[in-house]
Amino acid sequence: MQTLQFSDIWYWFLVMAAVSYLVGCFNFALLISKIKHKDVRRMGSGNPGTMNMSRQFGLKIGALTLFLDMIKGGLPVLVAYLIFRGYVFAGTDVLVSDLARYVCGVSVIVGHIYPVTMKFKGGKGIASTLGMFAFALCCEYWWMIFVVLGILVLTLFYIWASEWGSMGSLLGVSLLAAVQGILFCLRYAGEETNAFVVAVFLLLLFDCFLTWFAHRKNILALLAGEEHHTSVKKLSHGKKESRG
Repeated sequence: MQTLQFSDIWYWFLVMAAVSYLVGCFNFALLISKIKHKDVRRMGSGNPGTMNMSRQFGLKIGALTLFLDMIKGGLPVLVAYLIFRGYVFAGTDVLVSDLARYVCGVSVIVGHIYPVTMKFKGGKGIASTLGMFAFALCCEYWWMIFVVLGILVLTLFYIWASEWGSMGSLLGVSLLAAVQGILFCLRYAGEETNAFVVAVFLLLLFDCFLTWFAHRKNILALLAGEEHHTSVKKLSHGKKESRG
């Protein structure tokens, strides 16, 4: 392992965060709906994300939106990992890539939820967060693809069975965050007070907070028994839903 002084590379973290934020500002749901001569922000829930796209344009378009947003959330993470893999912060055993990829990943999510290009009113960040965790976990351990796919299948099954789209999505994101958190706990056992380790865990917590906070209205509606159902069965038969 080669060592890097944070004081020598701190500005790269700012550059990566800024670039990743701008990447996050690009909204595929809005682009696809514009191609169809519509504006998804004026349809259904008004949310430019996977769920609303599925309800308004069908499962195929929703799946395309999901895929593109996952790639958007994952690519900056992969680039950061490839640039900094094999390096540790000087005087520590903390991998530079662990901090770098989550600085990029969380910046993408912030850009997706609060895009400057859309007056800070974007999507809710689920698909991009799923992509962030999928790439972050699998770029280190190839076998993690089975864990990620298992969680994605479990998430989709929950949504299919319960018809609670928002809650299923949040549970999926939270499970992936828990897996990454466990891996970091094992990796940095005994170093929990290291500033870089603390920063990595804070980024994980912040991302979970962002996605749950973005769904606060859905959570309140669910608790009040007013949350709108997402029927995958109906969508699979081409029946579009009018509400979000």
